Amino acid sequence: MTEASALLRDVWGGDRDAMPAPLMRALAHSGNYVVGLYEGERMVGASVAFFEAPAKRAMHSHITGVHPDLQSHGLGRALKQHQREWALARDVGHISWTFDPLVARNAHFNLRVLGARVTEYLPNQYGPMDDGVNRGDESDRVMVSWALAAPPAPEPPAETVVATVAVPRDIETLRRVAMADAAAWRVRVREAFLGHLADGLVVGGFDDSLGYLFVRP
Repeated sequence: MTEASALLRDVWGGDRDAMPAPLMRALAHSGNYVVGLYEGERMVGASVAFFEAPAKRAMHSHITGVHPDLQSHGLGRALKQHQREWALARDVGHISWTFDPLVARNAHFNLRVLGARVTEYLPNQYGPMDDGVNRGDESDRVMVSWALAAPPAPEPPAETVVATVAVPRDIETLRRVAMADAAAWRVRVREAFLGHLADGLVVGGFDDSLGYLFVRP
């Protein structure tokens, strides 16, 4: 637990509150999902999720991280697939989680690779966050739900796409070198996203060039 807490702290740029070891111990002891991913004897990833209301047969994945030196090597996918198998073995049908809508690689992974679907846009969901990844920005998040027994939904045909919301290619770098530009992206994406949802549209997928693809339900 201590090793996992330290790893997640490193992933989030020194955030001491990312996931304290005592909290992980309590979650694991009460039957929730607390898992470390190892390369030999070295922990290289960790993931924590907890159950939702019993009637939902669902689980919320609060945090998943891979060592900064080993990201983009398929380890995040390995963690999510383990999480899926663990959940299905316990009659859980859906897993939800949040991610920053400005992080294009996460949108690609969550929507295109895993096939999760957007259920909500949550402005400044966690309030100010004092870590190396989020410091100085508002914590807008997109909530997604992953139907574990269903195949990933195909990308919507081009003719059904009513609107798109673009995101920067690399918001993490933009935050470091041009914080004002990053903040402008935050407002632009938030307003467009919420506007399309208010008009009754839903997110049908994500395109690496166009961004979020909105369709009529």
